Amino acid sequence: MKRAERLHALSETLRRSGARGVSAERLAREFSVSVRTVKRDLDALDNSGVPIWSRPGPGGGYGLASASLPPVTLSPAQAVALMTAVSTAPDAPYADLAAAGIRKVMDVLDPRTRARATELADRVWVTAPPPSSRAVRSAIEEAMAEQRVIRIRYTSGDGSTTTRDVEPVLFARPSGVWYLVGWCHLRDAMRWFTVSRIERASVTTTACSGHTVHEVGDPPPNARSVQGWGG
Repeated sequence: MKRAERLHALSETLRRSGARGVSAERLAREFSVSVRTVKRDLDALDNSGVPIWSRPGPGGGYGLASASLPPVTLSPAQAVALMTAVSTAPDAPYADLAAAGIRKVMDVLDPRTRARATELADRVWVTAPPPSSRAVRSAIEEAMAEQRVIRIRYTSGDGSTTTRDVEPVLFARPSGVWYLVGWCHLRDAMRWFTVSRIERASVTTTACSGHTVHEVGDPPPNARSVQGWGG
């Protein structure tokens, strides 16, 4: 998760904590960073105008001086549909942000709808696939969003391992497996990389050269963009 996204998620966590607040240690565990990094992020939020309060000593912590959102109108079934979609795809791009979004939506539902949604959610059981490395996912998500070249250590189906610079073009899941599709500098061609086979990934400072989705070709018959699913 890049810093801008973490700052937004951090402010949402503080908002949800209400008057009780939340400790820096707990925030550090939730976002997989050090306490020092959390305190630096809190200072950044405070300097940007976010009304953060702090309470020192045992049982102390941080919170928002004012925290309100406009009401959200969803039926219990709609809320559970969102929870189900996120729960069954922890390996999907931006899944962490989606889960944070679901928590945000649940927090602003009216109490009766939230209670009914919670009861209905208890009636939906899923077996979620194991997520890939969070560090790898965060890197490829950032590279895609910022359109920067990503350096990956990749093991192919035949067992050979290479390090490649890739210009990310799209994420695809046409057959139940997530792929990073991008322009591979090593092969000088468009390639599909199985995300679960990416062992390491780091975002470089090099901007992508402008390869487009159209260069990948037509999607498989059973695939389309997520924008199409919502239309």
